[in-house]
Amino acid sequence: MEETTQIISYIAYLLPAIVVGIIAYFFFKGHTANEEGRRRYLVQKEAQKQVLPLRLQAYERITLFLERIDPNKLLVRVKPFSDSKDEYESLLVKNIEQEYEHNLTQQIYVSPECWNLINAAKNATIHVIRQGAMHEKDGNVDKMREWLLQSFMEEVTPSQKALAYIKKEVSELF
Repeated sequence: MEETTQIISYIAYLLPAIVVGIIAYFFFKGHTANEEGRRRYLVQKEAQKQVLPLRLQAYERITLFLERIDPNKLLVRVKPFSDSKDEYESLLVKNIEQEYEHNLTQQIYVSPECWNLINAAKNATIHVIRQGAMHEKDGNVDKMREWLLQSFMEEVTPSQKALAYIKKEVSELF
């Protein structure tokens, strides 16, 4: 009988210690998780300070790329050096491809949707230039340029569509 009272008294002493231990465990577990989350947030915030200027610079370069390949501006900037439509077509396509390759690394700073739209704008512009060369089989370079410029007078160019998306994506950064 004395042993059972002694066991009960040990349990009476151990029970509060066990309860305090369990409470302390859950408290410190929650506190540790909270501190880890706070540290992760601070690291992410610091990284964001460094990455945001790079992302904005990438959007600026992509905007410049889209402006330079816009058919209305490209045809004015890149003049034909001969009367051959095929040479002028390849000169325009080569110019677009060079601009694209120059800005290829910017894709790591923009969303995949944005980069896909930029690729689509580039490919659509090349397609329209090739269409213009095929459309004016009997004409010369000037007629081809005139047809291309007139075809985009009333329409929104692929570059302008991509620029609108970029503006929306940049506005979401702030």
